Amino acid sequence: MKYDISKQSAPQMPTLGNGTECIKLLLSQTSKDMHEPLVPMLFPVLGAHINGAEFQYPDLSWKEPCGMMANLVAETGGNKGQLSNLVEAICRDFRQHDEEELKKLVEWQKQVKTKSANKEKPARPDVAFWFPPSDVTSAAFLQNAMACETFGARTQYLNMPEVEMADRMCGGHRQISQMLRNIYDRQRAGALRATADGVTGNPILRANLTISSTPFATRKFYKNDLFNGTFGRMVFSYKARTSRDGRIPRQGKYSEEFYRKLDEFLVRLDICKGRFVIDPLNKRIDQLAQDMATLADLTDDDVLWDASKRALVSAWKAGCVMWVLNGQTWTRSMGDVVEWLVYHDIWSKMQIFSDLLKDGDISTTDASKTGPKNMLDDLSDSFNEAQLEALRVSSGKSKEGTKRQLRVWMSRGFIEYSTQTGLFTKTKSYLCKV
Repeated sequence: MKYDISKQSAPQMPTLGNGTECIKLLLSQTSKDMHEPLVPMLFPVLGAHINGAEFQYPDLSWKEPCGMMANLVAETGGNKGQLSNLVEAICRDFRQHDEEELKKLVEWQKQVKTKSANKEKPARPDVAFWFPPSDVTSAAFLQNAMACETFGARTQYLNMPEVEMADRMCGGHRQISQMLRNIYDRQRAGALRATADGVTGNPILRANLTISSTPFATRKFYKNDLFNGTFGRMVFSYKARTSRDGRIPRQGKYSEEFYRKLDEFLVRLDICKGRFVIDPLNKRIDQLAQDMATLADLTDDDVLWDASKRALVSAWKAGCVMWVLNGQTWTRSMGDVVEWLVYHDIWSKMQIFSDLLKDGDISTTDASKTGPKNMLDDLSDSFNEAQLEALRVSSGKSKEGTKRQLRVWMSRGFIEYSTQTGLFTKTKSYLCKV
């Protein structure tokens, strides 16, 4: 495994090589301190430009690049606002489309006002917004989802500068969990609305979301949804507090040349239609699934194991977007980014929520800031059962799980047992991997 997510420092992003030119172009307009935090946030907005395409996941199911949700977490003044600048650059065509749709609504409202009470009112025009306002209400979100489904199964994209805005879109905080899960899984809204024209309001939810928030607001918002699937479906990108260097970060100028290059990539997303199987991406995800199982066994951490399953899906969708951006060809560098996205997501979750996941504490004092620890690395090359038991207890795990953990490590070939010495010894294959 390439990354150690038990440390406080973020897993270092791999060099952006061949096939990641669009990502490099977008990062050229941001300050260096925001490069790694912003990369996971780019894929929901880019993925919203793909409509009419499906990709086959390794489990043989077909998925669209919708339901992509990412939350950027940084302290106040941590340059989170740079995400909105990138979003506006990427969604210029969305803005133009929505302006024309808004004109239709404004004209309809004028006509309605000119009709007297006993006159027949003109029917509301069919409009679908691709980039709705961040403070959209639940009713407006569902109505727009119905319109997007009618007009070519479009994906609507929302960028929320504050995490609390999601409450308004979902109809209140109690509805957050169900709504976000339905969006991620491309399910129907599950709610009908009675109107003068009949019963309506149960569209397939095709939406991508990006959210920005502080660590305090993030922990408060998700504290009751850490174990119901909502937590795992959201990609988190955490930027730790940096040193006080006294330098103001520099951003790009978004020149005409930048927009010209960007539009060349966006066209590739817009014209992508059909069904595709990206074999090298699927092979990489299969290998990452094995790595996640290994990491969960080394740490004896079920929370990590559960979170990794959807982290793999989210990173895989990002890989599909990169494949389209690169002219429907795959490179090793793209695979390295996909791998990093998985570890960065899990590391971010552990940095923000580790103490809540462990103890159920909802205080907003400093979290433990430690990810899952590889307990085998903390043992000497040869050790006995009592030493592992003591390590488990010191790590907050039960001593009853010691024998099971030893059996798992032996079955995976991490250790071997000597009946003569009564000691467990790390195998050569394990020592070579680490």
